[in-house]
Amino acid sequence: MSQQVKLSDETSNSGIQQTISPIDASVYVTRELAGDEQIVACVKRARQAFKGKGESWALTPLATRKTLCQAAIDILVSHKDEIAQELSWMMGRPVRYGAGELAGVAERSEYMIGVCEQALANIECEDKPGFTRYIKREALGVVLVIAPWNYPYLTAINAIIPALLAGNTVILKHSAQTPLCAERLFQAFEQAGLPPGVFQYLHMDHHHTARLIANEEVAYVAFTGSVFGGEMVEKAALGRFIGVGLELGGKDPAYVRQDADIDKAVEALVDGAFFNSGQSCCGIERIYVHHSVYDEFVTKAVALTKQYQLGRADDKAVTLGPLVRREAADFVRGQIAEALAQGAVAHIDESLFALSQAGTAYLAPQILTHVDHHMRVMTEESFGPVVGIMSVADDDQALDLMNDSDFGLTASIFTRDINKGIALGERVETGTFFLNRCDYLDPALAWTGVKLSGRGCTLSQLGFEQFTRPKSFHIKHA
Repeated sequence: MSQQVKLSDETSNSGIQQTISPIDASVYVTRELAGDEQIVACVKRARQAFKGKGESWALTPLATRKTLCQAAIDILVSHKDEIAQELSWMMGRPVRYGAGELAGVAERSEYMIGVCEQALANIECEDKPGFTRYIKREALGVVLVIAPWNYPYLTAINAIIPALLAGNTVILKHSAQTPLCAERLFQAFEQAGLPPGVFQYLHMDHHHTARLIANEEVAYVAFTGSVFGGEMVEKAALGRFIGVGLELGGKDPAYVRQDADIDKAVEALVDGAFFNSGQSCCGIERIYVHHSVYDEFVTKAVALTKQYQLGRADDKAVTLGPLVRREAADFVRGQIAEALAQGAVAHIDESLFALSQAGTAYLAPQILTHVDHHMRVMTEESFGPVVGIMSVADDDQALDLMNDSDFGLTASIFTRDINKGIALGERVETGTFFLNRCDYLDPALAWTGVKLSGRGCTLSQLGFEQFTRPKSFHIKHA
């Protein structure tokens, strides 16, 4: 997620944070950043709420935690229309798609609430005369969640809900680009009746975020963002021996075999490349197509891409909004220009998209061919609306190219031969393998990555393990 968030990604001046809207470059939100005193007080409340005197969240029955979490999600989703507007102004997603993120929040939350009893249940050992033995999953304490702007609710909820269900208290530090998301989540949990201190948020700069990670009361850090940001989180936590979950994005590939349904592959992969203006950690950034169907695939992909409507994110007719910042658009423009200078061919005439102009956050979608792995656009995370397409001779060449990356978050293969596709998927170095689809998180499956895509796991029953520690009970009967 090189263009998502580093450690705090703030825009601040003398303790003030400003959110610049990509729609018109205006200041959309202004917030005061937390100082040392406010942060210390927040951590103290979180610790007391976890296992202090009086009501303890860690000792609250799981049934109660489930009820409160579900109520909060219901409250949040009830504001989907207003939230869609806020998202369009904060990070540039077309307003027509805003409610979709809230639907995903509901799906993931309800799944995790539904499986938490099984995921958090004691592990019973086999019978041994005279003994009772079991392993309990114990909450860690105060969990710090650092969330990015590109899917600000989905990425945050992946950690918040299982952390709370497991009995932890949570402090959320959201991207400076999407501060209202943290506030919306806090309001939802507060209205649901969550005890004070169990869920809080802080608007912080880079320095104070690092200091909070180093705070001895923080027991776990769940970070979603760039490789650089992940490195900073690890440095801040160095020597503390706490868990650190890192979801750091990818350069996700797809392979279209000669027996694929080309129309379905085009539809899925064009959407996977350009939805959210390409600002998805699991978006499709490079495509390899068998030479026998290469021309057909490229022709159809170009035709579909030309149908996008680039414009202001608050316009309901728009299907492609601006990138989050002008600098992000300039980064992608630089990759494209460099590739063209190295021999790549561009298939989309930028003049078809009137708002796509240098010096703005608006950028036309682009398909490049005659690309190779000597070009940054095929190896360096773009995080924007550009995709390179290469012709390959066979499965082996496709797999070699798919694995030729520093990242490994997701990968997709399109084929009618399911068994062959699965066999090929076994050879792909990735956290999630898709067959005949892409760019989707199923809450029943572990969300994880390999290589520079990070470490740790969210979602699925396995995701709860990140937010608990095993505690063994060895009881000898008298």
